[in-house]
Amino acid sequence: MTPADVTLANRLADAAGNSIRPFFRASCSHEAKADASPVTEADRAAEAAIRRILDAECPRDSIIGEEYGEKQGNSGRSWVIDPIDGTVSFMAGRPIFGTLIALLEDDWPVLGLIDQCINRERWVGAAGEPTTLNGKPVNSRFCPALAEATLATSGPQYFSDHDGGHFMALAARTAHKRMLFGGDCYNYALLASGHIDIVVEAGLKIHDFAALVPVIIGSGGIMSDWSGDPLNAASDGHVIAVGDPARLDDVLEALSCQH
Repeated sequence: MTPADVTLANRLADAAGNSIRPFFRASCSHEAKADASPVTEADRAAEAAIRRILDAECPRDSIIGEEYGEKQGNSGRSWVIDPIDGTVSFMAGRPIFGTLIALLEDDWPVLGLIDQCINRERWVGAAGEPTTLNGKPVNSRFCPALAEATLATSGPQYFSDHDGGHFMALAARTAHKRMLFGGDCYNYALLASGHIDIVVEAGLKIHDFAALVPVIIGSGGIMSDWSGDPLNAASDGHVIAVGDPARLDDVLEALSCQH
């Protein structure tokens, strides 16, 4: 990963945002995918815009996109794209969705970008560098105890009964009257900026979480799966993000205790 990759990722986000904005709170066709999740014209237009640039400038790199699948490369590098993470929020006119762009090297995330193109907010994380919001460094916040933590997740409907039981065991130990539902990738951006303490989810795919990892780590936080292992392309989609790494063991212990 080089500074040129960061510049390219920003250009990709610019192209995606230019494709998305005309559809926001406007007439936009959509349909249900095989898993019943919605996809819109904006999703497809944004991913197509990103792919055009990558095909032209990084022909040897792999591309993994939510809408158009995987293109195999031979460089050991993969660009991972979710053109609109939070399509339901986008369709409802809520500007808390985001474009996710990640670069993986040997299956490990080394560059991640969360772009909210309506609010013009962009978080960028790169290995060995501090995470920035619109070019200025941001930091996750200190959390003295699990009981004082603000916990967020995209929604209870995304957990299986089994996973939901473990999540609620954690929720019972946090400041549950401050719990947040909804937000998708925007929750992780807010965690990186010090506004949320913990995000926990299950059932995510690589395009849902790859970009988040460098953003959270570069802000001083930590990400893992529900066993405490670092996230990579082989992870199963059970995801934890914690702003204060000292609380990770507390989260893991609470998740393991289903009441």
